[in-house]
Amino acid sequence: MDSKNYIGWLRSKVGHEKIILVFAGGCVFNQAGEVLLQCRGDSRKWGFPGGAIELGETPEMAVIREVKEETGLDVRVTDLIGICTDSDMTYPNGDKAHSICIFYELEATGGQLQCDNLETVGLQYFALEDMPELFCKQHEEAKQALLKRRRNEA
Repeated sequence: MDSKNYIGWLRSKVGHEKIILVFAGGCVFNQAGEVLLQCRGDSRKWGFPGGAIELGETPEMAVIREVKEETGLDVRVTDLIGICTDSDMTYPNGDKAHSICIFYELEATGGQLQCDNLETVGLQYFALEDMPELFCKQHEEAKQALLKRRRNEA
């Protein structure tokens, strides 16, 4: 088994059956306070960059790797936003999952925004109050946590 494709290996055993998956996602803000969203290649819907934690990775390592792969940005973790646990999903290819996502606030430290036109077909910064519909419940929960945090800071 390739430790860098654990989900592929697991799916080869269980097909489309529902499995538990753990993801790490991140919120990168620009100087104007807008948050970066990724338009996903599989669904053409918007969400925060991130992805599955692979064997041997911490959630922090996974979010740093995934954000680099999906956006071209180098980032560092600055804070934990929250853990979203109540999400059943069916992906466009028919895979089913109960997913847990650990969301972090991230700071860009280098790199340049770029789409790979496979996983990511668009990248754009949005005001929290003016974001498009997000692709899943967990990402909506992360957005609400960010809005709540902003209100508490005011």
